[in-house]
Amino acid sequence: MRSTMQDVPLAISQLLDHGSTVHGAQRVFSASPSGITETTFAEIGANAARLAHALAGLGIAPDDRVATFMWNSARHLEAYYGIPSMGCVVHPLNIRLPGDQIAYIANHAGDRAVIADASLLPLLTPLLDQLATVEHLIVDGADEATLAALRERPRPAGRPGLAVHDLDALLAGRPATYDWPELDERDAAAICYTSGTTGEPKGVAYSHRSIYLHALGTSVVDVLRMSAVDRLLCVVPQFHVLAWGVPYGALLTGAELVMPGSRLAPGPLAEVITATRPTKAVGVPTIWAGLLEYVQANGTDISCMTEAVVGGAACPPALFDAYDRLGVTLVHGWGMTETSPMGTVSRPPAGLSAEETRRYRLSQGRLAGPVQARLIGPDGTRLPWDGTSAGELEVRGPWITGGYLGDESGREHAGSFHDGWLRTGDVGTITPDGFLTLTDRSKDVIKSGGEWISSVELENHLMSHPAVLEAAVIGVADERWGERPLACVVVREGVTVDFAALRDYLDGRVARWQRPERWVAIPEVPKTSVGKFDKKRLRAAYANGELKPRLLIG
Repeated sequence: MRSTMQDVPLAISQLLDHGSTVHGAQRVFSASPSGITETTFAEIGANAARLAHALAGLGIAPDDRVATFMWNSARHLEAYYGIPSMGCVVHPLNIRLPGDQIAYIANHAGDRAVIADASLLPLLTPLLDQLATVEHLIVDGADEATLAALRERPRPAGRPGLAVHDLDALLAGRPATYDWPELDERDAAAICYTSGTTGEPKGVAYSHRSIYLHALGTSVVDVLRMSAVDRLLCVVPQFHVLAWGVPYGALLTGAELVMPGSRLAPGPLAEVITATRPTKAVGVPTIWAGLLEYVQANGTDISCMTEAVVGGAACPPALFDAYDRLGVTLVHGWGMTETSPMGTVSRPPAGLSAEETRRYRLSQGRLAGPVQARLIGPDGTRLPWDGTSAGELEVRGPWITGGYLGDESGREHAGSFHDGWLRTGDVGTITPDGFLTLTDRSKDVIKSGGEWISSVELENHLMSHPAVLEAAVIGVADERWGERPLACVVVREGVTVDFAALRDYLDGRVARWQRPERWVAIPEVPKTSVGKFDKKRLRAAYANGELKPRLLIG
């Protein structure tokens, strides 16, 4: 027997139409060095339509990829909605990656156009010659001299011509409505890339369906608790897993948004908070650690915020306690680029003692309803949810990726999946009531301030230095960043090199924030029986105080 229910495709345009009409008076606050502007949801809808008309006028067609290189702002939000609603795919580029990775990602995705903030042109302009498929550069906020200089840049042989446009001029006179097409809900709406642990970055293509369901799932009471009475500070970048889906949940629920733009340092961020008075926030632990230091030093009042969801890295218990004293509840969450990202959120059950509540809060949290999970032991057996049995976490669900962009056959990344389940690479336990606690990682990736650092990439660069025979990098605990890399270096016999020179050698090879501060010289890297680096022994030696690293400051 079939149901009698209508089968209406889930689409980003529905979220846009709902938010811009039912919640049309709600606002987005966009911060910049020059101040804070307000845009209503109704205006977001109108400008998203204007952007769609403008892109269509440039020949951008359904299924084309349109990249963004932008801070969090209302303008970026308009691209989040206008691009996928017209049938194209929005691709937020991570402005914090090294240039070669940005170029690789844009080329791998096949981006035809890039919408960029003028303030970020110093990062983007040097990469333009490497962008093999980009035909249009659309700039928000640039003066005529800057635009003219961009237009005069010669294009390398074999590259398509690059047309440079001013965003305001492109939108001027365009209709404020668009006849959004009815799309297949399983078509791609957005792309984000994850670097993983080794190799090139991997692309995850989110569907209209997965984004819509994720917006529904994250808006419920036990997850992000978004509603029309809230004003949410979105510190997590829009290029970081679609800002954790917050921009889509906002128009669904009517929650107002505060977009801090480039004002992410503790002082400017505190000013944004006092000026806009958000009730909730989302961001990585390093943001909240820096803000805490500023608030404590300056007596800034942030009591308007009742809670802040913390994800991207484990949050130190001391940070929970410090914010509790300020009247702000930090809420743990866990997820990945591959999970859209919301997988768990830690909201303790009712009726517990203070000690039990704290234990729940410090876990990664309870699984969101549509996210199915299982723990797999080293021998491949499925482990029980008893709070003590530790295994690799595998997940599946309607907003979990089943593959990577360009590897539809699954051959290249077959090890990332197991019988239709995503292997997360994280090892942990799950309680009978579905709370996840991560205890280790099966991969040697280092999670620093909510961003991934590949230990293998650092090792390969270090071992390319003529003075280095071997190098192994492990993640060690750091109060501010959660984890930071420790470089264990074997110097060639008869050669001398100082750690500062090795750190400087990494400049231009990896992002500056990925360079290790902790360095130690060792006689050899311990090996496993098959000749692989045995990092478990290095971690044990560090924990036992046998490795005494030198700390490089500055």
